Amino acid sequence: MCEAPGSVVTLLCSGIQLYSAERRIADCILADVKRASMCTSAELARLSSSSEATITRLCHKLGFENYRKFQLALARDAMEQQETARRTREEGQDELRQALLDIQANREEELRATIQAIDTRQLRRVLSLLRSCEVIEVVSEGRSLPVALDASIRFGHLGKRCVASALHEKTLAFAQTLTPKDLLMAFSTSGRDTGLEEVISAAKVRGAPVLLITCDSHSPLAHLSDYVMTASNREQRLIEGSHAASLLSPNILVEVLYYLLRMEKA
Repeated sequence: MCEAPGSVVTLLCSGIQLYSAERRIADCILADVKRASMCTSAELARLSSSSEATITRLCHKLGFENYRKFQLALARDAMEQQETARRTREEGQDELRQALLDIQANREEELRATIQAIDTRQLRRVLSLLRSCEVIEVVSEGRSLPVALDASIRFGHLGKRCVASALHEKTLAFAQTLTPKDLLMAFSTSGRDTGLEEVISAAKVRGAPVLLITCDSHSPLAHLSDYVMTASNREQRLIEGSHAASLLSPNILVEVLYYLLRMEKA
């Protein structure tokens, strides 16, 4: 762990799988970053109703060698938040302008987390697969459907034969015709969908490789897939209750693949 992992807030909002005790720690930190940054591991454990051992495991999971380095990164996050608040006060921003700035900061962190999470070795394999495959079936049966349809159009512009449908029966029927020379590209923010599970299983029976773009790299659909790209979803941590998951980061991953392939053709 030679390189500093970066922002703790970004990492906690990156879609990383957290167990219940780890999630309590994350929620405690995100509720008050400044306060958390000044806590010892014992104090943070008490505030989050967890244990110091769990905090240590969380630090390691996020890429920090020890709690001290985790705490220093968290202090930088708190300072950045304070600086943003200070600039806002000095500029005399009204509430609406502040809301816009908060949305901007939220989305910037979401994109940063998504890009940072890309495994370049896997990315090279995915790009090679996209270059060589004969047919790409793009599927989604939830809120990610607009991203799937857009992906189909984008890769079609690169000369690929792409197939996409909003109907489960059609996506399943086509998955049953795929070959090892084709690719199934699936989108699911939650990574949990019985319809997509059926489609992915059908493609794998046929020997077709499966690429999943999801916000949960430890989900059931992720375990079924050959390649997984993780899209950050800050709403998982920052908004309570039912909400529509952000489609910004899945779209960014599509753009990453599209533009890298297009640059090769230029």
